[in-house]
Amino acid sequence: MTYLDFEKPIEELIEQQEKMKQAAAKSGVDISTTLKELDEKIVLQREAIYKTLSPWQKVQVSRHPERPYTLSYIEAITDGDFVEIHGDRTVKDDKAMVGGFGSINGIPLLFIGQQKGTNTKSRQFRNFGMPNPEGYRKALRLMKMAEKFNKPVITFIDTPGAYPGIEAEERGQGEAIARNLFEMAQLKVPIVCIVIGEGASGGALGIGLGDRVLMLENTWYSVISPESCSSILWRSWDFKEKAASSLKLTAEDMMSQKLIDGVIKEPTGGAHTNPAELFLTVKTEILAQLAVLEKLSPEERVNQRIEKFSSMGVVVEE
Repeated sequence: MTYLDFEKPIEELIEQQEKMKQAAAKSGVDISTTLKELDEKIVLQREAIYKTLSPWQKVQVSRHPERPYTLSYIEAITDGDFVEIHGDRTVKDDKAMVGGFGSINGIPLLFIGQQKGTNTKSRQFRNFGMPNPEGYRKALRLMKMAEKFNKPVITFIDTPGAYPGIEAEERGQGEAIARNLFEMAQLKVPIVCIVIGEGASGGALGIGLGDRVLMLENTWYSVISPESCSSILWRSWDFKEKAASSLKLTAEDMMSQKLIDGVIKEPTGGAHTNPAELFLTVKTEILAQLAVLEKLSPEERVNQRIEKFSSMGVVVEE
């Protein structure tokens, strides 16, 4: 288990527990009562820490290396019939963007999401979850296919941003994201978008325009990362914590600004501490949202979707 800097008290208690178990195994002394007390202390300590997380600490939790990624969610919540579809039919198959068809409780759905790697080699293979233009064009191709066959769309958002390389800009990164926004606004099937980790800038928004936009409790969604914001404003990363607070990027902040439609609670300690519990919660939430959206006609869904995003923000006329 990897512990973040603010989780030091939890780590110390767990280390103490492990040492006691090792000592008991050698001596044969019964320490079950003491271990039970330590378990209770760990639970209370974790609850106390996670009740008061700062915005920057939530950013850290969203980036936890053991946090589940898109394919883990898809594998856990589908009926075991997920089939990934590759390529944008123009350039190549972008490994940072995954998508395909599967079903939940017999309901066929399209799943799309950014995929990060779990180790150095796979992170390079997945380009650290930063899609190129062909990734967004692949996503759009699949969404139009879902519309053709009247299948709802589920997107999982987890990216530090669209790939900022020169070659990506040469192939039309901005246009690819803008095209997705234009098309998703008018897509006739239900769209449920869930931020499961990082939601940075247009890279996240490129698959984030839906009838329902939800965020997991310890995720963030913003036009820029705290580090980049700090670099621009203060010419240093040293103010990233201040930037994180100023950006109002947490799920609670986004909900209060009416920029998302709901917050999905995570297990205490973050998604990585009990993925199975979170997968069940996410699965239940998806089915609940689809049950509501399916009652609306395509025209009603499109009109409500456009109205929702058009009403965001504040306009001051002088």
